[in-house]
Amino acid sequence: MMADPTFWDNQDKAQEIIDKNNALKSIVNAYRDLEAQIEDMETTRELLLEEEDATMKADLETSVQQFKDNLDQFELQLLLDGPYDANNAIVELHPGAGGTESQDWTNMLLRMYQRYCEQQGFKVEIMDYLPGDEAGVKSVTFAVKGHNAYGYLKAEKGVHRLVRISPFDSSGRRHTSFASCDVIPEFNNADIEIDINPDDITVDTFRASGAGGQHINKTESAIRITHHPSGIVVNNQNERSQIKNREAAMKTLKSKLYQLKLEEQEQEMAEIRGEQKEIGWGSQIRSYVFHPYAMVKDHRTNEETGKTDAVMDGEIGPFIEAYLRSQMDHS
Repeated sequence: MMADPTFWDNQDKAQEIIDKNNALKSIVNAYRDLEAQIEDMETTRELLLEEEDATMKADLETSVQQFKDNLDQFELQLLLDGPYDANNAIVELHPGAGGTESQDWTNMLLRMYQRYCEQQGFKVEIMDYLPGDEAGVKSVTFAVKGHNAYGYLKAEKGVHRLVRISPFDSSGRRHTSFASCDVIPEFNNADIEIDINPDDITVDTFRASGAGGQHINKTESAIRITHHPSGIVVNNQNERSQIKNREAAMKTLKSKLYQLKLEEQEQEMAEIRGEQKEIGWGSQIRSYVFHPYAMVKDHRTNEETGKTDAVMDGEIGPFIEAYLRSQMDHS
């Protein structure tokens, strides 16, 4: 396909094919690397059987452990085989009740996800940001771009609970705060068959808030689209021009409506099969306890760690991996 002279006529489609090709290449290359590692270990083992060598034995033990870690990572990549796992993700964070306290917690989660994405080589683009009154954020929407971004981040959908001594409480009391995380795939236009009736939406313009450069507050470039039948509201203030913000907001709206359609179909199938589905959106998925002890625990998998600082610095891979493996076990 890439050798076809007309390949670049449709640039979006061409880029999609290149990305897919690169993703498949990385799986094949990883598999070949694992094969090569096995051959090297076999050769070392045969040499050791012929002649005992302490250094060589230590090297082999290190290689076996490294191979196990690489194999785990490869297996995890293969678990991400859902229809939209390879897509970019759109993530929304909202504080629960509790004003400044939960708004600060939402900001901490935003930083945690930014760090995690950085470590994964994903690109983060803030699409909408509403700062809190005193600290933190009232709401934030960001796009995560990279192969399997949705596949990994779908594990984070749900309510996150924080227990700590509040820095905003002069009495030094312990507070519990909640924030919700919603994650949907960013659907490619080719994936989506959604027609939006212009009469069903209201488009408002407003001045952008938050970090965005000097230009951003001078013009009403930010866009808000309200879809009345579903009640969905999307904002976009990331782009410099109103037109580009409108395009991005429409794409997000289509992704949300399509996700809604998929969830309705899934719900219907579950009812037909007589299944009792857990409502993931309303359920608390993970607790982050900073006081009276240090512990982060995922209530779905019982994965836990006492390294709260590392988790808040983006080391959430073990929680995501445990969740993905548990989903594999259930299916």
